[in-house]
Amino acid sequence: MMKADDYRGSGMLSRVLGWALNLPALLCLSLLGAVLISCTTTPYSPTTVAAPPQVPGATFVGNQACSECHDKIHEGFHDSPHGRFYRGEEVQWASLAGCESCHGAGSKHVESGLAADIVNPRTDPQACLKCHVATHGEFTLPHHHRVLEGRMSCVDCHEPHGKNIHQISGGLGTQKRDAVCIRCHKEQTKTHVFEHEALREGCVTCHNPHGSVNRGMLVQRDANLCLRCHAQVQTGAERVFIGKMDHTGLLRNGTCWSAGCHSAVHGSNFSPRLLY
Repeated sequence: MMKADDYRGSGMLSRVLGWALNLPALLCLSLLGAVLISCTTTPYSPTTVAAPPQVPGATFVGNQACSECHDKIHEGFHDSPHGRFYRGEEVQWASLAGCESCHGAGSKHVESGLAADIVNPRTDPQACLKCHVATHGEFTLPHHHRVLEGRMSCVDCHEPHGKNIHQISGGLGTQKRDAVCIRCHKEQTKTHVFEHEALREGCVTCHNPHGSVNRGMLVQRDANLCLRCHAQVQTGAERVFIGKMDHTGLLRNGTCWSAGCHSAVHGSNFSPRLLY
């Protein structure tokens, strides 16, 4: 075991002692940082996580002014996920909560009626990503939907004003979340004689819709993705059975869908085991 004398000349002992002596100061700085962060967010509302988008020269007018023209949107917004986020605070923070939290101050737009005088999240995803920071991070992963590149927008898949934020923008509230995916991924979601039961659970069972480090935006890169549902039985130290078949050697050859086996991962018209 090394002794304190062994650290002489390295500076390690003095650094350790210095950290110990400065621990109260570090704790105080941490508390001060937390207070400063809370102070910078509270001017908008107790729960707002980011400042509204900037519209140069505009001032806040409140939701009621927006409802004069956008009455249909205003009627449903109260019960939407975004509306519920601000519920109970709208009277106190009428100038900052609700419509203008995402679209920016609206006075210039009210006066001119021009789209250029208001922020449209369809053309500026930062209006959404300023709050949804985790999603922003997923869009930077190697395999992702091209939102940051301007090829698509958040509202292509999400209805920001409606009760069901996962429905197609402008669609019916009864639509399933997968209906959003089907609009573009028709080949993967068409009807098959032998279906893959995972599709009943939904596309997000296997895919992260925003981004992933894995090809195909898969939530896991290898056979472990399949083994989450297709439970395996291990006999002995090295043998793995799925159903009645020994899959030990097969699993060593790659993923279930790339090792020459279950290539029809979304369903098949010919093979009940989705082999082709």
